Amino acid sequence: MTIGFAHAELIAVLVAVTGGEPRVMTIRSGDALPSGPFEMGHRTLQSGLREWVQEQTGHPVGYLEQLYTFADRDRNNEILGGRTISISYLGLVREQSAPGAGLPAWHGWYSYFPWEDWRAGRPTVYDDIISRLAFWAQQDPLRHEERLRRANFAFGLGGAVWNEDLVLQRYELLYEAGLVKEAGCSAKANPGRAMFADHRRILATGMARLRAKIKYRPVVFELMPESFTLLQLQRSVEALAGLTLHKQNFRRLIEQQELVEETGESMSETGGRPAKLFRYRRAVVEERALAGSKLPLSRN
Repeated sequence: MTIGFAHAELIAVLVAVTGGEPRVMTIRSGDALPSGPFEMGHRTLQSGLREWVQEQTGHPVGYLEQLYTFADRDRNNEILGGRTISISYLGLVREQSAPGAGLPAWHGWYSYFPWEDWRAGRPTVYDDIISRLAFWAQQDPLRHEERLRRANFAFGLGGAVWNEDLVLQRYELLYEAGLVKEAGCSAKANPGRAMFADHRRILATGMARLRAKIKYRPVVFELMPESFTLLQLQRSVEALAGLTLHKQNFRRLIEQQELVEETGESMSETGGRPAKLFRYRRAVVEERALAGSKLPLSRN
């Protein structure tokens, strides 16, 4: 819907964890997130978004929460004399095939943000990004120290520690420094995969929200199958956080909070001894959602 010169766009960040990897639903062969204009026929913002997701991807959407509203005049402004208001939502689903009309496809979110995955150690693109940020900081002598402090804080340098929640701050810093394609750098120099307009920024916002939220709300269970092993649960949390976790601490906290219960069944994992299968306790999860619960993100 266009009111004056403001165009309202609904955008969905749909996340699944499949095979231990966080994935995001895209359209246009991976270049954009499911999206469409808010129209007069839409009853609510959320119902309008669900209609666009259904039309473009054909994928069912369960858990959905409003993420953020972007209306920056200098970002994604495709209306002459006006601006785009991007109203984004975060959805958590279990991956299914997507037969929609918008060339839908699931993509690993680290293909867009390769510097965010520390599960196997320092990402290969990290050092190049840091050297380019250092060069950018030097280009403005008056702001050199301030730029350097921001880069250190965002990327865990100079005495700072890596904070997995700062996904958006890192992307915004790269955008300001002109180091991503959306800000004008060449496709060859762009780290990760670029997206249409402001969609990679919105994906970064969704990643940051989910990484923070799994620490105090049991939303990770929205991404899990009906039954799972504790190792599968740990791998899912690690995939979202981009970090490896201490196995015993993880299991101890899960047990202490009584979030899961045994199903009485088991399955073999990696050819070893059969592992017990668990399911989440719906009553406990609902209670924790109100009072708060935390999943452990202490590193190995």
